[in-house]
Amino acid sequence: MIRLALPVYVELVTAVVAVGLIDLLWVSGLGEAAIATVTVATTAEYLAYGLFLAVPTGITVLVGRRDGREPLGPVVRAGWLLWAVLSVAITVPAVLLREPLAALFTAEWRPTADFFLISLGGLPVYFAQTVVDGVLKGLGDTRRPMRHALVCNALVVALDPLFVYGLGLGVQGAAVATVAARTVTLGLSLVALARALRRDEPRQPGGASAARQVVRTGLPMSGDFLARSAVGLALVDVVAGFGTAELAGYGIGQKVMLAGVMVFYALRQAALIRTARGEATGSPLWLGLGAGAVVAAVLNAVAWPVTALFTADPAAAVGFLRWMALYLVPFGGLIAVGGVLQASGRGGRLLAATLAGFAVQLPLAYALSGWLGVTGVWLSMAAGACVSLAGALAPSGSGPGSARGRAPRSTRTAAGPPSGR
Repeated sequence: MIRLALPVYVELVTAVVAVGLIDLLWVSGLGEAAIATVTVATTAEYLAYGLFLAVPTGITVLVGRRDGREPLGPVVRAGWLLWAVLSVAITVPAVLLREPLAALFTAEWRPTADFFLISLGGLPVYFAQTVVDGVLKGLGDTRRPMRHALVCNALVVALDPLFVYGLGLGVQGAAVATVAARTVTLGLSLVALARALRRDEPRQPGGASAARQVVRTGLPMSGDFLARSAVGLALVDVVAGFGTAELAGYGIGQKVMLAGVMVFYALRQAALIRTARGEATGSPLWLGLGAGAVVAAVLNAVAWPVTALFTADPAAAVGFLRWMALYLVPFGGLIAVGGVLQASGRGGRLLAATLAGFAVQLPLAYALSGWLGVTGVWLSMAAGACVSLAGALAPSGSGPGSARGRAPRSTRTAAGPPSGR
């Protein structure tokens, strides 16, 4: 599990965290307006990805179930069909509505709208990369998606200064550089995907039924992602009531915590891949709880020096990270267990548990914040995570803590998952 999860962690940190930070680093010399533009654009892209997340998740699960037993072609073609449909359905409205969308986030909306024209217009490239990586992960290969993410980041590092300063494109240059880097990476990834699938039967029929299966399998994960995003926005509103310092501390603390939280999501993907492929997962629950404890300890140890890199007064951010120790342990267990639930066809249960936790968390955030101040918000997060974990672990047949492995499905599968093809 851990060996499978390590490349996923590197990929997630590289693809989710690093690209935005690299863009921020290079545009920081252009002033606060440029920094705000990149921050808003990253948030919008994150939400758009949540709408598409069902596709790569469903592909990973179905490819894992079929590998060595049934042709993969129908699932792969269904994934590309969904990519084409959803790319148009998400990208076209986003680009056409970029000005009112930018105005929702910032008063100085014109630079952000111009940035959106490029960044949101490039979403199909981003989505296509997740489809490729979803297939590879379903085959048990987490190393090549990691390499793709590292290549993309290296290209962004090289192209950002060229477009932002060398060609004089300013903040929009960061968007051009990111889309260009992703396009080159996608070309390399498609070659890798073609090689990985060369043994599969290319003429097997597939169509709407396979597409429906992909969406049905991955939809609970997309719902979970979007629900977390919506609750995150609600918490921003609550924390904002305590002043700019607390809101800034919350934002900085979240960015620092994200690097640790990616450990949980790496474990979830590893559990999802292994469960879908019928391989033993050990105990994702205990791995998640243990990872939560380790991440909490590390974040508490580095809270002050790391947050001081972002602000002259890190007290609010440090306070947030201190209290997050109560949240990270149950949250780690919940996210890791979620991989088994999703891959075993119980994603709806995971979504229901997540929503139940939020139904407790949000009222508590408003109630406790009136009594304990911003500390009440942090305590509500811990309470919500505990409720969600309890809901995910509630007995219903076989427990989610482990997965019974099926017999090997082919000589290739019996040899174990590839560490990197």
